[in-house]
Amino acid sequence: MEEVLRFANSAPVWIFASIVVAIVIFQALIFIRIASRTAPNIGMTKEETKRALRTGFISSLGPSFGIAVVIISLIAVLGGPFTLMRIGIIGSAATELTAAGIGANAYGVELNSPDFGLAAFTTVVWTMCLGGTGWLIFTALATKSLGKVEKKIVSKNAKMMTIVSTAAMLGAFAYLASQQMVKGYSETVAAIAAGVSMMLILTFAKKREIRWLQEWALGISLVIALTISYLTTLI
Repeated sequence: MEEVLRFANSAPVWIFASIVVAIVIFQALIFIRIASRTAPNIGMTKEETKRALRTGFISSLGPSFGIAVVIISLIAVLGGPFTLMRIGIIGSAATELTAAGIGANAYGVELNSPDFGLAAFTTVVWTMCLGGTGWLIFTALATKSLGKVEKKIVSKNAKMMTIVSTAAMLGAFAYLASQQMVKGYSETVAAIAAGVSMMLILTFAKKREIRWLQEWALGISLVIALTISYLTTLI
């Protein structure tokens, strides 16, 4: 295991991982720049654009804290640079942890076991990289076609696209939440507390027209859910 971590944290791995992460950051900055330039064309003011960016930044903090524990466990097995690269590209620690486990099992060992050597590490790296390749290929090939489908749907019924996108978002988050809720009582209470507190905060902020509270609603709901979930473990 020491040999694996020595290789995984070596300078060449750090260099390649840093290049990949730098490309991801560059893409994010380009998207922000394009979005800021496009905002006036769709009727958004500078203040609304800044508020949208601030809301997006704050909303990303909650999920980032949520995967911190998983990231630490991955670093202990796969090293810092490779974990940084995979989380920087995919962003889903649960997916990456599952892929790492599948790769290790395919080689015939367990993650963090004494038998986890360089060959097993290589198998895990290939599994995680190839596992994410399908998403990239689908996005590259299907994005243009999906854009045409969107325009076709909007031309027939403008509200239909809003309904479809909202339903898809609710379905995706419901899928992720239900996976955690079936694990136990505390997880179920945390999910319910987060949902209820989010609705109450947003309703209160909307009635009182408190914009900053709307932006911080996700973070506050996360803290409330974590606190209530922790208290349930003491009962």
